[in-house]
Amino acid sequence: MTLQKDRPRKVMGAIRNNTEMEILENPKAWLKSFQEGWLAHFETSGETDWKKYSRPRNRLAPPGPGIDLSSNRLLFISSAGAYLPDTQQPFDASNPFGDYSTRIIPADTPFERIAIAHEHYDHQFVNADPQVLLPLGHLTEMVSEGYVGELMPHFISFSGYHPNVIRVVKELVPAILKIAKEAKADAALLVPS
Repeated sequence: MTLQKDRPRKVMGAIRNNTEMEILENPKAWLKSFQEGWLAHFETSGETDWKKYSRPRNRLAPPGPGIDLSSNRLLFISSAGAYLPDTQQPFDASNPFGDYSTRIIPADTPFERIAIAHEHYDHQFVNADPQVLLPLGHLTEMVSEGYVGELMPHFISFSGYHPNVIRVVKELVPAILKIAKEAKADAALLVPS
């Protein structure tokens, strides 16, 4: 995400600087709701009751200028829980609190060398066609056709089951941004599972 510093933006009748945008609006209120609802129920029952889960809702969209993908570097990001079983540990998919780590995978890795450790979605369609969640072949075609300037040589994978949004904001997002900045990516495409 690119932020334009000191460019004011009108929000709900007020002027607000783009650099003030929060990844999670009202984090203290969300955390209190999480602790008193879903987490308290889990700690007493050992069950994950999603009716007690307070989903975060942001009113402000991330700001930033559009870019011409045909002349820029695209970083692919997947929440499918993909990893390389020969060289990487699988995600801790059975952990009821989630796994907030990332894996970096070469974008030219054949699908048969990639495994998926994510227990919170139906794998039927991704098993039939891995490009449903890992559209690396399609992205490569878009590069060769000139729609995307360059596909980064690696992609980022994480397991998209994360009940604690505060940990997403403080651990997962900074880890992804660090990788993206080090790779000098101009844009990112997240394909959620």
